[in-house]
Amino acid sequence: MEKMELSPMRNMAKQKPEKPRRTKRVWRLKLNITWQRMKKALKSGLRSRLRVHLASNLNKLPTLKINHHDLAIIRPIQHVMKKKKPIRPTMPLEKLIQLPYTAADFVDRGDAMTPTKSPVENISTRWRELHGLHNWEGLIEPLHPWLRREVVKYGEFVEATYDAFDFDPLSEFCGSCRYNPNKLFEELGLTKHGYKVTKYIYAMSHVDVPEWFERSHCTWSKDSNWMGYVAVSGDAETTRIGRRDILVAWRGTVAPTEWYSDLKTSLQRLGKTNIKVQSGFLGVYCSKGEFTRYNKLSASEQVMEEIRRLITFFRDRGEEVSLTLCGHSLGGALALLNAYDAATYFPDLFISVISYAAPRVGNIHFKEKLNELGVKTLRVVVKQDIVPKLPGFILNTILNKFTAITGRLKWIYRHVGTQLKLNMLHSPYLRRDPDYTGCHNLEIYLHLLDGYVSKTSKFRWNARRDVALVNKSTNMLITELKIPECWYERPFKGLVLNQYGRWVKPGRQAEHIPSPLNIESCQEPPPF
Repeated sequence: MEKMELSPMRNMAKQKPEKPRRTKRVWRLKLNITWQRMKKALKSGLRSRLRVHLASNLNKLPTLKINHHDLAIIRPIQHVMKKKKPIRPTMPLEKLIQLPYTAADFVDRGDAMTPTKSPVENISTRWRELHGLHNWEGLIEPLHPWLRREVVKYGEFVEATYDAFDFDPLSEFCGSCRYNPNKLFEELGLTKHGYKVTKYIYAMSHVDVPEWFERSHCTWSKDSNWMGYVAVSGDAETTRIGRRDILVAWRGTVAPTEWYSDLKTSLQRLGKTNIKVQSGFLGVYCSKGEFTRYNKLSASEQVMEEIRRLITFFRDRGEEVSLTLCGHSLGGALALLNAYDAATYFPDLFISVISYAAPRVGNIHFKEKLNELGVKTLRVVVKQDIVPKLPGFILNTILNKFTAITGRLKWIYRHVGTQLKLNMLHSPYLRRDPDYTGCHNLEIYLHLLDGYVSKTSKFRWNARRDVALVNKSTNMLITELKIPECWYERPFKGLVLNQYGRWVKPGRQAEHIPSPLNIESCQEPPPF
């Protein structure tokens, strides 16, 4: 075994004395001089070189006859040696936070780039667990990869309601969907999920808005907006997920009348029960008008008619059917109201709700009724987003801390279901500015979901979803990535150069012009 180098003092102790034996006073003087020199060497920058050598030998010093006065000198030196040098960030930003992606990764390099697709497993044996059979126990902390991919998938279905919505206030079709139902997923690149749209949903709000809020250029409808759609899984996807899945995707707040509805905080009773829900959300869900083109039936009646038709059709074929309702912001609230309706009509149907940034909807009795009906709800929220804390940001937050006293009060809002809480600070790609509008953006939610592992873990290094999607309609990515803000828009803001050299607004193709006939259900579901 290799011998350890001894300190000078140990060598001195082993040497045969050539002179007469020295007194204790001389020993004490030598020790004092030796340790003072060592201390001076440590302070002058030699600490790193002597740390290991001294640490191994200081432990052996008690074998010498050292008194308390000598130990008083030794202990401060040991303390100095153990003190860690503070880390100062002198590396470049991308090295400091260890970004898997830099600005160079967003330059097109053709076949050299990796795809954004993640593995897709067969979940046919566990789909009930993934949709909340046991309230997602053991699947959220840490987040199960199968659950992550399913929640991101449904989030992309909801994102389609924004990407296809006509926001242009100068458009004659403002408030409608840009594409017809048969082309929606094809235009938005969502055919990979294996679903087919069967029906569009339109909604309206009975509120009075200022004249400058009205859509003066819109001719297709003055009072209705495209609110979402119903879709159903194809044969291949049905085999993978283990059942025929009926999907309803609800859009969040966009139109001025919807913003007015969101601001209503009063609770409205449902029938003769103690169940109460926010009046603004209920107005969007149930409003209709006899003289309107698209809302002779309310959004509630439209969606329930299609759900009943699809359930009957596929059950008659002997298939197992589930209903998945998803939505962002206002859409999350409408998904809960839709779940209440569906569970009442179909008590034996497996119903799950996946909401993103959804506000509170109803009181304690509404929550208890949904639990009684067996509706499984997963609420995805971001810590910095204020919308999930509404309505009653201040009052409800305080009162909810005294649940033992206030739990049965009918006028206090309550959240429903299991919460999956994300944090913007976990992502190294997002800016740290307190942009509360950006915190509410659905693409932020999907980005954080894709990188989430657990509350105590860092952002997932092998997250596959395209980071550039974050800046579709925000400016939340760090500047080092050099992704332009709000880049998702039509070229030249919708203008085209015609054959005569004039910039004009093109008309919509006939197949994409909204028609009241699209509201009526088909006699047969689409072929798969």
